Amino acid sequence: MAKVPPRRLVSRFTRMVIDRSISWDLVGIVVPIAAFGLAPKFYSNELLLTYMMVYIVMAQGINISYGFTGYLPFGYVGFFGAGAYAGSLAVLDLHVPAILGVLIGGVGGLLVGSLLLPLFRLRGAYFAIGSLAAANALADIISNPSLTSITNGPYGINLASAYSSGEIYVSAMVLVGLSLAVVFYLRHSQFGLSLRAIKEDEYSASMAGVNVVKQRSIAWLMAATMAGMAGSIFGWATTVFYPSAVFDTSISVISIVFALFGGTGSLWGPTFGAIVLYSAYTAVGISNPQYFQLIYGVIIIALILFAPKGIVGVAKTTRARIFTRGKQVV
Repeated sequence: MAKVPPRRLVSRFTRMVIDRSISWDLVGIVVPIAAFGLAPKFYSNELLLTYMMVYIVMAQGINISYGFTGYLPFGYVGFFGAGAYAGSLAVLDLHVPAILGVLIGGVGGLLVGSLLLPLFRLRGAYFAIGSLAAANALADIISNPSLTSITNGPYGINLASAYSSGEIYVSAMVLVGLSLAVVFYLRHSQFGLSLRAIKEDEYSASMAGVNVVKQRSIAWLMAATMAGMAGSIFGWATTVFYPSAVFDTSISVISIVFALFGGTGSLWGPTFGAIVLYSAYTAVGISNPQYFQLIYGVIIIALILFAPKGIVGVAKTTRARIFTRGKQVV
């Protein structure tokens, strides 16, 4: 038999690993959508399932911003609130269908994201604090009594006339699929590779020919658009909401914890984190919020100390150790 050249062996192995990664991520898109499609047959509270899907989208948005570019936006809720108001006001004032309102909510998040692009001049904690300040400022503008004729000010929004549980649920499923498809693209494309290079070292990435400003801005606007649509679906499902509900800083914190718990930079991680922790919230947090805040605190500390790469990172490390020990035994 002819011997296979070492380079060809390496090429085959690399192709096999990539193909397995792609297949696993494709399963990560299909399984959640199928699970949520079947879930109403076993769990009657569609509203909680809708909220869970909203948080999956939010966690994947954090995944795009932080997992691929390294920028952690504590003001991510600003896009969420902007989307909730943009979509709702379009339905109430322009009388567009609520489903179209979800797309307009995404446009609202996109516009706010465009306005906040100068924040990238900041780094690290300064960026996180700056984004939070911007979100709080936007909340104050929308809740201003002087703008009651435009935003209804502090008096909130009522979408009871547009409520449709079936349409809301299907829209949330579609948005989950869209968010997962975007992350899949980032994980297996040249664009996503350039984002990871930016996260590792912006200067080296720029020297290698990566347009840091452009690539980072596109990822930021992707995350902002997703949050805007998630906020619009949240407002539609909640029916009656106030600025304090859709601009609540805890929405950003929860989304960040969900993403970090599962593991950023992956497709499965944020989805897993959102499903597990939101399920825990519905079981414990609604009836005993003080206990759940304690649980969240413990989770954050545990992540920092023992699992900075999340559950997915722990799983990869464990699998690598088992594989290495197996080779040593053989």
